Amino acid sequence: MEKTITIDGKDVRFKSNGATPIKYQMQFRKNFFAEILKLNKLGKLKNMDEMDDDVIDALDFNVFYNIAWTFAKTADASVPDPEKWLESFDEFPIFDFITELQEMIMVNIQSSKKK
Repeated sequence: MEKTITIDGKDVRFKSNGATPIKYQMQFRKNFFAEILKLNKLGKLKNMDEMDDDVIDALDFNVFYNIAWTFAKTADASVPDPEKWLESFDEFPIFDFITELQEMIMVNIQSSKKK
């Protein structure tokens, strides 16, 4: 699955495929699926106004940035390391486009078998 999202006036390609979890683990030394499960609590929220201190304490916001970078790197091998890539944006409003990336996340964890 591939999407192009405009961030800070730049069209950024994001791609997810079978190698995405491995690429994530190789870069961040963390299990992609375990990190996704940590985000489950946020998935139950409808908007940022519903975030309280308990939700914020339970979240590691770096996971959002790491997933975004992994999808960008999968789409374009020339994407630099995560820090340099993020520095290339003046603004990176992750919550403006995280829902678009959620669909790509789900492609990696959902079963395609019909019950």
